[in-house]
Amino acid sequence: MRVLIIYNEPLLPKDHPEADSEHEILYVADAIGTILKAAGFEVDAFGVDHRPDALIARLRADPPDVVFNLFEHSTDHAADEEWVAGILQWLGIPFTGSPSQTIAVARSKHLAKGVLQAAGLPTPPFRVIDRLPAAPNALGWPIILKPAGEDSSIGIDQGSVVVDDAALVSRAAHILEHYGPPVLVEGFIRGRELSVSVIENPDLRALPPVEILFIDPDPSFWPILSYGGKWKPDTREYDVTPPKYGADVAEPLATQIADLAKRAFQVLGCRDYARIDFRVSKDGQPWIIEINPNPDISPEAMLSGNLNSGGIRHSDYVVDLTRRAAARGG
Repeated sequence: MRVLIIYNEPLLPKDHPEADSEHEILYVADAIGTILKAAGFEVDAFGVDHRPDALIARLRADPPDVVFNLFEHSTDHAADEEWVAGILQWLGIPFTGSPSQTIAVARSKHLAKGVLQAAGLPTPPFRVIDRLPAAPNALGWPIILKPAGEDSSIGIDQGSVVVDDAALVSRAAHILEHYGPPVLVEGFIRGRELSVSVIENPDLRALPPVEILFIDPDPSFWPILSYGGKWKPDTREYDVTPPKYGADVAEPLATQIADLAKRAFQVLGCRDYARIDFRVSKDGQPWIIEINPNPDISPEAMLSGNLNSGGIRHSDYVVDLTRRAAARGG
């Protein structure tokens, strides 16, 4: 079986402050390729840049049996993540991961939250800012501001959580300038942060959650998983937000978040695998804060840790995922 691994060609220079999350894809593509070659697949890889015609020409010139889709959006065009999936659907080439319409909705955090709300699933109250001046906050304090079209915690740092209207305006202006509209303004939930990976293996299954621990003793340091916390080892933000796999979660809450995660997976039309992030408030109420239908699938990623907690070897899952994607056809 011939597998083509598609990934986004990094565009940012390595000294750019947000280059880590983009350049990591090269490691992921290599790791997945190594696993599939060891399993007997014929593997090739193709880095996609700004030229959809180059991708289409490659697919038409030598159509693979299946594409392992690792493509994340390019630095200056968030929408191309769903476009690549759409090209594969259009050409009738089977591929791993979610379809284009799911990626499009999930990438727009405010749209995904609207879908969750319409389905009766709990997500923190929110509003959107497209331009300034902005109306005063009516969600209560504190709130957190995020670039609505980014993932990997891009644009999230200690300044993201604000407690007054002046800080709200300042942070919104910062996001609009650096990332563009819209800005997601969300009620900040104090409490535990849990992530649940949901897989189709082949039946829908929620894996044991991982908890992001907030261990900084400074009460003025906001308990959030920032960009630095994800991508900058040897920094304070990274050191004080370690993951705990096989999180200590009481059975009623574990059952509840597993059910919510599977429902969110289905409501957004995810396929194969996705990660659903929760905040659990002090009163025990879980809130869905984000759905990622295209999470990092490298051997060191959170999804891999969730698989291990669920008794599944990462390499076995990658091979099985590839075979099932090929079997369903284009």
